[in-house]
Amino acid sequence: MNRERFKEQLHASFKSEDTEEWLDVHFTRPVGLVIALVCKRLGIHPNAITIVSIFLGMGAAWMFWHTDIAHNLAGVALLMAANFCDSADGQLARITGQKTLVGRVLDGFAGDVWFFCIYFAVCMRMMPQNIPGTEWQWGMWIWILAYISGIICHTGQSSLADYYRQIHLFFLKGKEGSELDTYRQQRAIYDSLPPKAWLGRIFYYNYANYCKRQERRTPKFQAMMQRIAEHYQTADKMPATLRQEFISGSRPLMKYTNILTFNVRAICIYISCVINCPWLFMVVEITLLAAIYIHMHSSHEAVCESITRKLNE
Repeated sequence: MNRERFKEQLHASFKSEDTEEWLDVHFTRPVGLVIALVCKRLGIHPNAITIVSIFLGMGAAWMFWHTDIAHNLAGVALLMAANFCDSADGQLARITGQKTLVGRVLDGFAGDVWFFCIYFAVCMRMMPQNIPGTEWQWGMWIWILAYISGIICHTGQSSLADYYRQIHLFFLKGKEGSELDTYRQQRAIYDSLPPKAWLGRIFYYNYANYCKRQERRTPKFQAMMQRIAEHYQTADKMPATLRQEFISGSRPLMKYTNILTFNVRAICIYISCVINCPWLFMVVEITLLAAIYIHMHSSHEAVCESITRKLNE
């Protein structure tokens, strides 16, 4: 494949310039595309790449369990490889048209497995170590820290960041260019499936509840969408000036959604594990990333409230 053709395929894999991270554009996506093209030639299914990424992520967690730098650098390499595979499976699915429900289930499951294993490994690593500046061991306290950073902070931060990205893409490119879904839509799909379609029912039940949690945290956005539906039926039919005003208000927040997804979090894990302070990335999630989350959330809701007022005039 010539260089220009590769660039065309790479550019086609970008969702929009607003929502793409610099590191992904210049590093992760090109490597992922190379892997995808090789796998296409070998006849490898996208789901196989996703499964490989799960084992790579688990391998990274095992390496982060150790305290020596050699194991931790191996963990960095394995988690980077898992991320490359995560990029490659989606690109391969688009290139070959092999998008499946199983693929969606695996894709959502993979990242959760990586981070669950990493939190577990880090907690096991830290339990016998002393809390900095004290003679007390971390013991069960590291599990409490992990629960706050992983379940309370990490989950909510990444979920809302992804939601805001999909909202921005929806107003920028329409439904075809976004994966913005609603609880009502996904619950209807779940209710329509027969009992024997157990995999689909499990997926849509959990995905519908995932959408519900996103909607509960964004009341001003939900109110705006309700007004749009009442006045114009769909966002495509709302005045172009209002639509552009929303996009202009949403665009500056995309840099925060990028910070709250994978790359920054992974870099914090890499550095903190290599310097043998893995608790540090949890503290970053609870403090710095939480502050960014609060600012992003309040700013987005303010934009939505402003648009709603204008819709009501």
